[in-house]
Amino acid sequence: MGLKETWHFLTRSYAETAEKHGIEELRTRYYKGNKDKVIEAVEAVVKEEGYKLKRTELERGEIIIEQASGQSFLLVASVITVRPFKTAVDFSCSFNTVLPSDFGKSRKRLIHMYNKLDKKLTYIGSGLGEELL
Repeated sequence: MGLKETWHFLTRSYAETAEKHGIEELRTRYYKGNKDKVIEAVEAVVKEEGYKLKRTELERGEIIIEQASGQSFLLVASVITVRPFKTAVDFSCSFNTVLPSDFGKSRKRLIHMYNKLDKKLTYIGSGLGEELL
């Protein structure tokens, strides 16, 4: 972990995935399937984990998830079809904490969600935006 990543680790209570993220595990992941199938898989993972599905915006491809008991957090999943049967998934997670940092819990939550999705869907790759356009 470099100095920049260490600073972010110590001063943030949120994490998000991105196409060109510095951490390989947090790059946008692409799955084989249409948007509806991927949204169903995300919702299934949410139910398996015992989180509360707050709202699903099918038109926009957004799923809002929260956990109020224990360590509360808000998780937003964005699902976008980039080509027929190639769909991108990005996450954003923020923990409710009085400290200036969640000490990596949000990052671990995102990686955990990706790992669960990898088991439910056919994983194509990470950070493939340049290749698919």
